Amino acid sequence: MNTHIDKRCKKYRPVDPTQKVLVKQPSVSGFGSSLGVSKFDQLRCRRALAEMLILDELPFRFVENRGFRRFCFELCPLFDLPSRRTIVRELYQLYIDEKMKLKKYFSRSKVRVCLTIDTWTSIQNINYMVVTAHFIDYDWQLQKRILSFSQIVDHKGDSVGKCIENVLIEWGIDKVFTITVDNATANTTAIGYVIKKLNSWQDDEAVLGGKYLHVRCCAHILNLIVSDGLKDLHDSIVAIRNAVKFVKFSPSRLDRFKSAVAHEKIGTKGLVVLDVPTRWNSTYLMLESAMKLRKAFERLGEEDIHYVNYFRDDENEQKRIGPPNCDDWDNAKVFINFLATFYDITLDFSASLRVTSNIYFKSWCTIRNQLNSLTTERDPIVSKIAVIVLDPRHKLSYVKFRFDSVYGVEESQSMISKLKGVLLDLYEWYTRFYGSSGGGAKETDDVFSFGVGGGPSDDLEFGRLKATDEEDSLWGMKQQEEYINKGKSEVDLYLLERAEKLNERFDVLAWWKNSLVKFPILSMVARDIFAMPVSTVASESAFSTGGRILDPFRSSLTPKIVEGLILTGNWLQATCPIAEPRVVQEHAQNEDE
Repeated sequence: MNTHIDKRCKKYRPVDPTQKVLVKQPSVSGFGSSLGVSKFDQLRCRRALAEMLILDELPFRFVENRGFRRFCFELCPLFDLPSRRTIVRELYQLYIDEKMKLKKYFSRSKVRVCLTIDTWTSIQNINYMVVTAHFIDYDWQLQKRILSFSQIVDHKGDSVGKCIENVLIEWGIDKVFTITVDNATANTTAIGYVIKKLNSWQDDEAVLGGKYLHVRCCAHILNLIVSDGLKDLHDSIVAIRNAVKFVKFSPSRLDRFKSAVAHEKIGTKGLVVLDVPTRWNSTYLMLESAMKLRKAFERLGEEDIHYVNYFRDDENEQKRIGPPNCDDWDNAKVFINFLATFYDITLDFSASLRVTSNIYFKSWCTIRNQLNSLTTERDPIVSKIAVIVLDPRHKLSYVKFRFDSVYGVEESQSMISKLKGVLLDLYEWYTRFYGSSGGGAKETDDVFSFGVGGGPSDDLEFGRLKATDEEDSLWGMKQQEEYINKGKSEVDLYLLERAEKLNERFDVLAWWKNSLVKFPILSMVARDIFAMPVSTVASESAFSTGGRILDPFRSSLTPKIVEGLILTGNWLQATCPIAEPRVVQEHAQNEDE
């Protein structure tokens, strides 16, 4: 046998691991496959195994399961399966490698980011704070990356502010456009601390001195509004909730309720759902489903003695509120109509993979109309609604129309002036920071792909957008320079153009990408503004992952490993790669040489 293995046997043909073979390669989406060539690579197999454990949130001991080891042997006997201790080292090395790639991007591009911050207490009674960066890359794709999931001493403002400072220093980020947080008082102190540090690192580093750095989570504000409205309808909601609890208590009760639904010939396919009392959106879904089955509940009250006794006095327990009467159902109907708008808007605000800053003003107007009889404050939050002007479908005319209907023509005119002033302030700051609109970006490390040195003759490029016809590009720049010399800025030029037609499929980022040559400075303003999320849901979603990773069976994981698992999982799940500017890439290559 040794002679045979030592290749003395002429018929012995060992497997060459470098030999390429024809295989079916899975598609990027995970469905279907295509033909390709591949060769065995021990390191790549181990890295793929590490990625699987992270993406599928599997325990480390999974690699030592008998079934999995046998499956891997039959699949590829050449693959040497690592132990769970070895795979932990591989997982952490994967985290380090991916982190270095992302840090390298931030270092080269000097992109301005928007942050969302939130805190959470794990099953280990450890306080965690998550910091998520939102930015638009050089191909005008909205990106979201978790930067930190680390321990924090407490939830005080100074502690939160210092934690944000440490994250920015660790990642080498000094350009922050906004920070979105909830309405906790401590966050105001934290943002003030961050503004002071940003301005101390470099003069005028924070946009407009950090005047608009603090963004309050719109989803949290909606939650406060709705929670306050729930108080007046508390008894009606509790009565319906108790009725739902009775139905869902046992299979026999549920069968009797289904029978009542069938006898009432209710056409709905879904059954009633029970809410989580602390989450108003689930309460809305419960009331909405219960309202469709109202006749079935009323039939239970007429025919099911157990349902009636459920709400009667008990010697040992306090009488339950209910069953719901006509007034309760009427109150619930009013509340459903009131809450439907908030529910839809909350879903829009909670998106993290599409632009949300341009929907804020329109949603605010809708809510304002609904609460017109309840609210007394007239605070349009001008700094936030400036973004609607940068949506080519709306501009100032839409804002004026809304303001006129809410506040009247006279007050509306004053607010429009303030709004345009905010946009002009941003434009002037970006002009000072990046250079004049006619001359391209200035010679700094944070060149936004306008070509080093500036000037109309440079190769204007932003990601993959490029002026292919040099003469036409020069003519357009010349015309714009003449217009600016007459005292008009890019803001004036943009506002004078006709608004785009309203279309739900309209891609606002693609529009600005295609308008880069026409509005070189204003496009930078739009690029940073549209990266701003209006809620902290993107950061809160990390806690769902943390809750699954730190379950009762994995509570011994160290905070360091937890952070590595959550951050790497977020980076690997990114829907699209980050596009870097061609000019920056060329400079990086020159430095390496």
